[in-house]
Amino acid sequence: MIRVLIADDQEMVRTGFRTILAEQDDIEVVADVADGAEAVRRARKLRPDVCLLDIRMPGMDGLDATRALAGPGVADPLRVVVVTTFDLDEYVHRALSNGASGFLLKDAGPALLTEAVRAAARGDALVSPRITVRLLRHFARTGGATDRPAEPLTGRELDVARAVARGLTNGEVGTELYLSLSTVKTHLAAVQVKIGARNRVEVAAWAWRTGLMN
Repeated sequence: MIRVLIADDQEMVRTGFRTILAEQDDIEVVADVADGAEAVRRARKLRPDVCLLDIRMPGMDGLDATRALAGPGVADPLRVVVVTTFDLDEYVHRALSNGASGFLLKDAGPALLTEAVRAAARGDALVSPRITVRLLRHFARTGGATDRPAEPLTGRELDVARAVARGLTNGEVGTELYLSLSTVKTHLAAVQVKIGARNRVEVAAWAWRTGLMN
């Protein structure tokens, strides 16, 4: 079971998300809370597989909560998907720079919500399709991956990085490159180590920023 925590200051939204996720055989909602500080407290106690965090909440907002749970320096980061009404580049950049595993708009629909939860749980990242390319091409340079790898990437590692930068999941990368899922994960892990990336989103941002996608 994928254990999920929901944080949103609107009770109706929390109820809606809980209802959608409860219909899935492989997902269990372990908590829903109304603010970021409580989300951090409960998440650290319950250690859910995925945290769904709204951005605008009283007290600690979802961006700060994301940084507290998944940001640089967190010893045992949790997987966070930021869910918001606001399609703003600043929010997207901050969320992913703070360690989020995905960014989803609330109007994305039930199917994409459950897909985002599953993607985060298996170590993939999902960003709302309508902002993916814009995000990756203009990702804010806020640290994380370096432009110069610690050591050169192999040809296959470059292929995997390019595929990830186009928004493909590990399974889709494997299908396209005729690689097993475990091999894709091995190559991706090597890329992350070489460029100093914390997650696949930073790998994608690095690929666009350094001209690998040109």
